[in-house]
Amino acid sequence: MCHVKNTGRLKELLTDGAVVYLEKSSDPMRKTGYSLISVKKGSRIVNIDSQAPNKVFCEGLVEGKIKLPGFDQVSCIKQESTYGTSRFDFYIENGSRKAYVEVKGVTLETEGIAKFPDAPTQRGVKHIYELTDAKKSGFDAYIVFIIQMNNIKYFTPNDATHREFGEALRFAAENGVGVIALECDVWPDCIELNGKECAVLL
Repeated sequence: MCHVKNTGRLKELLTDGAVVYLEKSSDPMRKTGYSLISVKKGSRIVNIDSQAPNKVFCEGLVEGKIKLPGFDQVSCIKQESTYGTSRFDFYIENGSRKAYVEVKGVTLETEGIAKFPDAPTQRGVKHIYELTDAKKSGFDAYIVFIIQMNNIKYFTPNDATHREFGEALRFAAENGVGVIALECDVWPDCIELNGKECAVLL
């Protein structure tokens, strides 16, 4: 028995006979001694730790590996920042420029195409519309998809699973919200940005 660090369906990953990678916990009070953090799918290793994308984004921002338009340098980074009735993953500043950023981890891939979400997410839809409101109010706004695998052709919303999310994402892009997809290299015990920004097809 082990803890799965993801609330998605993962139906295409957690299949019979799949090779998985576990992280041993040092906490003696935990119910399970291990956490499932990545899965081998074909020649790829896919990281499924839902906490990893925010860490990857923050690390990339601090180290200068991620340069959002207008934010080549960041003077302030706050995690879990509230706007309206939503709590966004990050609030950043660069001089007079201020932005809210929502980060999404992507584990779903079909024939080299990365997709999000893998399950309906009304919370995700709400965040997108509120992020669009922030943009209209004068903030910069970004949705950053951290693709938790490599060798991806492009990223697209998964309309087949949740068309409303795709519609919200297209609406946000049309209203000035930046939509960015960043690819990662993944090892059994490590995930890091590989410098590739994937094309986003909306």
